[in-house]
Amino acid sequence: MLTRRKFLGLGAAVTTAGFASSCSSVLPEPDVQAAGFGQDATGTVQVWCRAATQSGLTDLVKKFNASQDRLTVELTPVLDAQYVTKLATAIRGRSVPDLVDIDDINSMLFIYRDAFTDLTEPLAALDFRDRLSPGHLRLATKDKRVYGVPYLADNSMFWFNTELCDRADVDPDEAIKSFDNLLAAARKLRKLGDDIYAWSFPANSPGALGFVVQPMVWAADTDLIQGPVGSQSGHIVGNDVVRQMLELHRQLWVEGLVPRANFSDDASRWGSDFRAGKIGIFPSNYSVVVSASDPAFHRKVTPRLLSGPDGGSAFFDGGDNMCIPRGARNASGAWEFVRFALDLPQQIDLPAGGYTPVRSDARTAEFAKKYPLATLPLEQIQHGYAPTTLSYNLLYNQPDGPWLQMFRRAVFDGELEAAMKEAQQNYDRILRQGQA
Repeated sequence: MLTRRKFLGLGAAVTTAGFASSCSSVLPEPDVQAAGFGQDATGTVQVWCRAATQSGLTDLVKKFNASQDRLTVELTPVLDAQYVTKLATAIRGRSVPDLVDIDDINSMLFIYRDAFTDLTEPLAALDFRDRLSPGHLRLATKDKRVYGVPYLADNSMFWFNTELCDRADVDPDEAIKSFDNLLAAARKLRKLGDDIYAWSFPANSPGALGFVVQPMVWAADTDLIQGPVGSQSGHIVGNDVVRQMLELHRQLWVEGLVPRANFSDDASRWGSDFRAGKIGIFPSNYSVVVSASDPAFHRKVTPRLLSGPDGGSAFFDGGDNMCIPRGARNASGAWEFVRFALDLPQQIDLPAGGYTPVRSDARTAEFAKKYPLATLPLEQIQHGYAPTTLSYNLLYNQPDGPWLQMFRRAVFDGELEAAMKEAQQNYDRILRQGQA
């Protein structure tokens, strides 16, 4: 298991104290308030991106390099599983890229250690600052200073098959008003036939499961974690919303409203059942539902934000933040590239690669006509959220992490009380170690 302490010591034979020392003496911070910063830069900008979202960067870099001849961006994809380790090693080795396009949930790991440049002032100078995704920005903010800029979004939502809903007399707008309504809708959908299921969730993929289920808790204005970074603990035992979320999924399983294959679904073929027209309600993202299907299927689906026990709205504000590491040699060029990435023409193109813009004003009439199924998160951008913590990967992305263990024990074994109690202990332990 990768504890924060191990994270600090990764990549080199140095002690944790040694790494902490090197990061507190820290690499020099670029002067982002210098005259001409981010304008008419020259030379080369080294950019790291994660492999999972490389498609969202490749064309962007080509367009930027073709737009002028004084600054060249060179893109280096890094496997997601290696990204944190590789960047930590680069920082410790004092040889960093000029810009990192990083999973937004990992932003705070480096911000907490003073590894990224404070971008508060150049960000404030952008005339569209207030249109940027607040969920992304929250993950890059510490003590009211901002150390990263959103670039692309990957959001989870409910997707309804309208053809099946019409046949089952299910109204998506009524269904999302409560868990009781969702369960009633699911029962109607299941009656359409032996091969038609109401719902589908990837119960053996911790990351994908957290991506689509956690917002059903956040929609009720609560979370599975409580407290500020540095003194966080689990919020499981006594959290009635978490209990209701688990009970809903338990009922979906017990009543046979979801395919039996959900038990072992690791998301390797995520959405194939929904795209085949066999599922009525499907929590997922734009890429899985829209990018992987044809226009005929697009006309059969409609999205809604994920909802809680008594309604509400939320979606997982996943995606990437762009951050300039301290020690960057061409920070001015990096910021010029960031501004290009945030310009509307580039933002409006993002759904072509399966992503959503991070600027609410990207939802122009032209955009809505071209990508009608990508507008909802932009219309409701204030409902985007992801927990700010140093331990997200250990809690939610590990196969042996407490999130997946709790969900499976409660939903498949029916041991809800024991599952929540065990999760509380493990959340507390992991968060405590991560903040040590």
